[in-house]
Amino acid sequence: MGNKTSANKKNIKRTNKKRNNVKDKSIYIVISKTSTFPSKVIKMWTKEPYAHTSLALDIELNEMYSFARRKLHNPFWCGFIREDITTGVFGRDVDTTCRVARLKVSSNTYKKIVKMLKDFMKHNMDYKYNYLGILGVMFNKAVEREYNYFCSQFVYHVLETTGADTFDKKPGLVRPEDFRQWDKLELIYEGKLKDYRQYLKDNNITEESDNEYFSECMIKNLADKAVMVLQEQAAN
Repeated sequence: MGNKTSANKKNIKRTNKKRNNVKDKSIYIVISKTSTFPSKVIKMWTKEPYAHTSLALDIELNEMYSFARRKLHNPFWCGFIREDITTGVFGRDVDTTCRVARLKVSSNTYKKIVKMLKDFMKHNMDYKYNYLGILGVMFNKAVEREYNYFCSQFVYHVLETTGADTFDKKPGLVRPEDFRQWDKLELIYEGKLKDYRQYLKDNNITEESDNEYFSECMIKNLADKAVMVLQEQAAN
């Protein structure tokens, strides 16, 4: 009888462990490019289409976080912020382009991410922008200091700390392009940020959308973008 009870407890533990590892929640990684001077400099240096990285908890990007300027007209006072795609820099720069992708995580990991972001918000003024880290990336040398992050470093740090999927790189060397090339991410949208929510509405894309539907939307999105590029080339 004792052996059966012990075996049952082990089976329950295994079942709970499997349940905790089921990736039934989603977070969203957004890379973008605005028309700000820092963004233009980063794009010119990296030769990449995007210069900024954000982490969102919902598909509509209502809860989106990153390290960026705290005030619209002051690019030098930066730190941890909650971003809004309709106000601030994003609201001003209507031609901001973006790429929104989904990362599947377990419920347990999602809870850890939410808690971590709440802690960041609670102490947000303690966090500074990692300017030295940006210079370090240019020379392929990670500069990682407590309470100091740049945008892509912050996003990767959250993933790594909470046990989400990551790629093999030091947080202090992570760039927006690493997320663009990461095959773990499932592309949802690529285009102008101001059109993103309308795109979700037009295609009936919600948190509950299944993988197959996302794949169909991804193919359609890429095809539409290819047509736009060809049309622009023809016009020129």
